[in-house]
Amino acid sequence: MDRNEITGLILAGGAGRRMGGRDKGLLDLDGRPLAAWTAAALRPQVGRLWISANRNAERYAPLAARVIADRLDGLQGPLAGIAAALAVAETPWLLTCPCDTPMLPADLGTQLVAALAAHPMADLAIAADTRRQHPLHALLPARLATGLDAYLADGGRSVRGWLAGLQVAVAVFDDDAQAFDNLNDPDALDGLTRRIAASKGR
Repeated sequence: MDRNEITGLILAGGAGRRMGGRDKGLLDLDGRPLAAWTAAALRPQVGRLWISANRNAERYAPLAARVIADRLDGLQGPLAGIAAALAVAETPWLLTCPCDTPMLPADLGTQLVAALAAHPMADLAIAADTRRQHPLHALLPARLATGLDAYLADGGRSVRGWLAGLQVAVAVFDDDAQAFDNLNDPDALDGLTRRIAASKGR
């Protein structure tokens, strides 16, 4: 699979409840927005890069070729963002990741492609580390759009609930325990900020 067949999608459309309602993708990490870190890691792995965001589109616009808003009202979760992107997808594949995992592996896309190749009956591939799976770090075909729309129309919002009806290949990343750490709250963000500063001798 050539990277030009893949659109990268950064998921930044959430409400940021555990961050006090702040737009998580725009929170500062060592002088750059979180989404900028994720974009820098994902851009070399895909043919084009989009961001799923429901506010501050003008601030996200410099980071990606396109900013996609949900078609559903009320911030319905990451699947709504994925569905909105699939509805206008220009490539046969979508590589998704949350905006709050700035230390993405440089081979995320490559490993997910390999997982699919090793499991030809799978519908999509997701990442995992040695502790747990990370279903929003996923490589999925555009053909899943219809089924996802139906799931959302029936009231489904759970990512794992949607995946339960699909064949899923798993790519295990066991060489970097922090690659998929979510910065879900201020303490996690502060902790990573300190680690980056320490690595730079500050």
